[in-house]
Amino acid sequence: MADERVTETYGTQPHSTTVIERRSGGGGMAIAIVLLIAVLVGGFYLFSRGGAENRRDAAVTSAAQSVGDTAKKAGNAISGDGK
Repeated sequence: MADERVTETYGTQPHSTTVIERRSGGGGMAIAIVLLIAVLVGGFYLFSRGGAENRRDAAVTSAAQSVGDTAKKAGNAISGDGK
């Protein structure tokens, strides 16, 4: 983005106009691209870890249910229900 400033002077000096142009070096675009890549990598990392965590939670739940079923069977055997 180019900013332009025009300065005109009047008085005892002859009329003169000064034009000053500033140009951006494109550093803002490079920073935006780096930030976009960082967000994409971070999102991929979080989503891939979420899947692993869900699998781990499912395994723990299944193991706990199996232990519960085994404890119920042991309780039935001790009490003599035999079911």
